[in-house]
Amino acid sequence: MTWIPLEDFVQIDEYLKSKVSFIIFKHSTRCSISSMAMQKFEKKFDIQSIPVLYLDILSFRSISDKLAERFDVLHQSPQLLFIKDEICLYHASHNGINLQDIKAVL
Repeated sequence: MTWIPLEDFVQIDEYLKSKVSFIIFKHSTRCSISSMAMQKFEKKFDIQSIPVLYLDILSFRSISDKLAERFDVLHQSPQLLFIKDEICLYHASHNGINLQDIKAVL
């Protein structure tokens, strides 16, 4: 899997304009639960056609806040969002991040 660093909200606007579905994985580098969720996702997610953006919430908390507002989801970490047609079709956090659920909405 290739992680795309999310460092500016302009990137989100570009994906939305392009009509490409994408995933955002919000991660806290200081949280062991977040690290475990990230490793589990990396090992099991095998769909190369969907861009996966990585957001370090400690460095870019303002982006996380904008995502929460834009897609009407509470800020959490770790958290995974699946965006399609400008709508968040799936979001989960912590141990609720489930690959089968993600694949069901793809």
